[in-house]
Amino acid sequence: MKRSLVVEAHGGPLGVVIAGANVHDATLLKRTLQAIVVPQPRSTSRNTQHLCLDKGYDNPTGRAAATCRGHTPHIRWIGQEKLDRRGRKRHPARRWVVERTLGWLSKCRAILIRYDKNPSNYLGLIQLACALLWYRRLCVLR
Repeated sequence: MKRSLVVEAHGGPLGVVIAGANVHDATLLKRTLQAIVVPQPRSTSRNTQHLCLDKGYDNPTGRAAATCRGHTPHIRWIGQEKLDRRGRKRHPARRWVVERTLGWLSKCRAILIRYDKNPSNYLGLIQLACALLWYRRLCVLR
């Protein structure tokens, strides 16, 4: 079972969907962006909605799914790396934010090892874990 997750800049989960392991990430992107549970601000010329994606989304399906929701996609081309004049990496990739959130969710044993046979129960458990992450970030850690 594959979990597709969209997070805000600091790692707070905004939307999650699940699918079979044989589904490509680029085809899941549209469903993942539709699963965002908070209202998004309107994208204007001064306030654009950016979406950082990894190289697996560097195809027409991934780009179309990102732009149809009003996001500006930031996708590295396959084989491209952002380097400065000296040949070093200029800006580190932001994929670690999503990986960190998936790590937080994997602390729940029932999410790490899927015990539920019904996919809707498993999705509900992941959504509950996301709500607990937000509760801890907003209420407990202040």
